[in-house]
Amino acid sequence: MKASLANGISVTSTYHAGKSSKRYYLPDARGKYIKSITKPKQSRTHHKSGFLQRVRDHVRLGPKITDTVKGKLSMGARILQVGGVEKVFMQLFSVGEGEKLLKASQCYLSTTSGPIAGLLFISTDKVAFCSDRSIKVSSPNGEDTRVHYKVSIPLKKIKSVNKSQNVEKPSQKYIEIVTVDDFDFWFMGFFHYQKALKCLQQAVPQS
Repeated sequence: MKASLANGISVTSTYHAGKSSKRYYLPDARGKYIKSITKPKQSRTHHKSGFLQRVRDHVRLGPKITDTVKGKLSMGARILQVGGVEKVFMQLFSVGEGEKLLKASQCYLSTTSGPIAGLLFISTDKVAFCSDRSIKVSSPNGEDTRVHYKVSIPLKKIKSVNKSQNVEKPSQKYIEIVTVDDFDFWFMGFFHYQKALKCLQQAVPQS
């Protein structure tokens, strides 16, 4: 099922995408947010342990760890099969002339039905997300089919990119993308949060 929000923003999913909502799914039920604080300097040992912790946190965000791992393996196999992340991006989304992929990051997209694991693509034209695993949906004729949850947002339709973190669990960091029509998308569980945030912040002014 494909829903068009407005002005070129599209969502392909089983979820409602017709209106903006301020009720987000969070890993922590109380879900308190605060603007990110300055990142302190870390030792190499601490950096390694921090990365391993991010990997564990990333996998645990999914409803089922086994499904999350299977999805990662499936997406990894696809990347190898087609010859790289950029080619996967070109297969999944409509790519304009001269458009270049800047970065791809593993993360989760927050939905009313829970977090969905996938890849966040940042290009010179758009921000796009595709789930690792396909999702079962009902077709108009009543038959079940499976599709990937996809979101595509033109950079020129993005009003702001906001950073936040869980007050009680500072390691849980989030990125909110707000469109000019006040639709918002929350991403979490990044392996490399700061790199993804920096790339997003640098890409948006290019629109």
